[in-house]
Amino acid sequence: MVRVVFLHPDLGIGGAERLVVDAAVALKSKGCSVQIWTAHYDPTHCFSETLDPQLPVVCVGDWLPTSVFGYLHALCAYLRMIYVALYLVFFSGVEYDVIFCDQVSACIPVLRLSRHRKKVLFYCHFPDQLLTQRRSPLKKLYRASIDWVEERTTGMADMILVNSKFTAGVFRETFLSLRGVQTDVLYPSLNTRTFDQPSAEADGLEGLLPEGTVCLFLSLNRYERKKNLGLALEALAALRRSLPPEQRVGIHLVVAGGYDARVPENVQHYAELKKLVAQLHLKDSVTFLRSPSDSLKVALLQGSTAVLYTPSREHFGIVPVEAMYCRCPVIAVNSGGPLESVADGETGFLCEPTAEAFSRAMQRLVGEPQLRRDMGQAGRRRVQDKFSLQAFSDQLYGYIVRLNH
Repeated sequence: MVRVVFLHPDLGIGGAERLVVDAAVALKSKGCSVQIWTAHYDPTHCFSETLDPQLPVVCVGDWLPTSVFGYLHALCAYLRMIYVALYLVFFSGVEYDVIFCDQVSACIPVLRLSRHRKKVLFYCHFPDQLLTQRRSPLKKLYRASIDWVEERTTGMADMILVNSKFTAGVFRETFLSLRGVQTDVLYPSLNTRTFDQPSAEADGLEGLLPEGTVCLFLSLNRYERKKNLGLALEALAALRRSLPPEQRVGIHLVVAGGYDARVPENVQHYAELKKLVAQLHLKDSVTFLRSPSDSLKVALLQGSTAVLYTPSREHFGIVPVEAMYCRCPVIAVNSGGPLESVADGETGFLCEPTAEAFSRAMQRLVGEPQLRRDMGQAGRRRVQDKFSLQAFSDQLYGYIVRLNH
């Protein structure tokens, strides 16, 4: 039995967390012994699988700061993960064969200090240095050292996996010293069990939505500015302008996603989006949901005309896969991961990141119910063929076994 420990910075609700949880569940189904170690875990703000006693979650180091007066987030994240790694290696007494870590590579040198050095698999969602702005000389200087550490420590892993061909290309362009390092693509999968269970909240959508809603559009992303959620609101406004008055009444948008009150950007961006709704005169046409439950998310996906997926250059993005499995067409930006997950014109539409382009795709789905149904069926088949949990489990287990020999 292979013993695998996962190291992840913050086990909240997001695409990276979804992958880690699915990977742990997948390896457990293959007979591996699995634990997840993290610097932050809140049982009230997590994926339901982590509440299973058979999937142990160990949280250490949450007393360490996540920032210093609102700054140095990356440095604090590095220090927190280094602490988790130190605790695991020198104080926990836990026996393991392989470490699976992601997002923060700075802990890898610590993991190599183990008396009987174990193998480390690093999963790169996207280079961290590309996820931040560098507007001041001081920030550039600070990030230069952080970027150097990221590249150097990433190269210390025994195996590196990435979430898409797009990310593999960006990895090579960003980490110039690692161009010769092999990076295999392991697409995130979908644990369809959650989506196949009857949703207890499906009937609750009627109480959530205005009476007379005919076409429901859904934006499903964390409340972060880089997710470009404002595009969904602007597209809805453009759609309403293009429709006759009698059709506008039945169009509604739900903006739902992960929200953490500890994260200032989540709080600020939620307020910004509410303000944008008022400016666009969409108050009666938009509903905001923060951190919806899994069952409510499934009910929304199953009941929507389409999902509006607005981030540009998204690394992969699990939301389009979830939508397609629920037979819901996807309207996404034509860059990054959706180029690999969404079949343009078959399971949805890939558009320029403009309100006009999105609204044209939305109008087609509003006016062509049969197209909606055809795209939904095609999406379901695509997920079953390309992103099944079985294929993900087999591929990941193969990597783990290879590392352990």
